[in-house]
Amino acid sequence: MKEIEEYFTKADLLPAIVQEAETGEVLMLAYMNRESFQKTLETGYTWFYSRSRQELWNKGATSGHVQKVVDIKGDCDKDTVLITVVQTGGACHTGAHSCFFREIGKEEML
Repeated sequence: MKEIEEYFTKADLLPAIVQEAETGEVLMLAYMNRESFQKTLETGYTWFYSRSRQELWNKGATSGHVQKVVDIKGDCDKDTVLITVVQTGGACHTGAHSCFFREIGKEEML
């Protein structure tokens, strides 16, 4: 699909920001290659590429904490996607709802 290829002209891996549809909360950041992007479109559930394991993974395949895709939008530079999902369970491998729960430098900003 030509539209997908436009997102892989700068690199073989595409950052994918995952956001919860109901709340707008950012849940996680992962990377997609062409194959995982295509599988996401075909199945309606998120698929990513693990840089550490160097393999595809379907979010929630083992935990049951799946992400049903509602919408996918590309950014203006065509080098990042925003995937809006209905999240079942926690999105983070730690069990947290979102991967973004660590506060950094809060005292310095006040």
